[in-house]
Amino acid sequence: MAELEDRWRDLGAFIRDQRLSSRLSLRRLSDLAGISNPYLSQIERGLRKPSAEILQHIAKALRIQAETLYVRAGILEERQADDLIGAILRQPYLTEEQKQALIRVYESFRRENEDRVVAPVLDAADLEAAAAAGGATSVPVGPRSTIESRPPG
Repeated sequence: MAELEDRWRDLGAFIRDQRLSSRLSLRRLSDLAGISNPYLSQIERGLRKPSAEILQHIAKALRIQAETLYVRAGILEERQADDLIGAILRQPYLTEEQKQALIRVYESFRRENEDRVVAPVLDAADLEAAAAAGGATSVPVGPRSTIESRPPG
């Protein structure tokens, strides 16, 4: 039971931090999200368990991914490590604002490419083998283009 209470308190603190970093008052965020000011205050203090729909409205008002709030609320499990968005969200070295900026750029590129594969998928084994050999690896990506991986240094 205490674990669930901690989860709601952590979710509320995260929403409050996002609101403050977006320079929104409690009243303004509640207006943008279409929920009452007292209800949002209770969510931020961890006293209420918001539904997925309410979290979606809050995320939209904060201009963040609803998935971020779903994961923090325990509604959705984090994606596997091979998922770029999940990997970005798990980065402890980035602020939430930086994470969202990276995600927006990534999603804009995916939309631009109409979600089709436009480059080969390089796995870790290929890159590790190249690094171990001490040489550069070239991978053809089109009729006249390659991606090169060079060891550091």
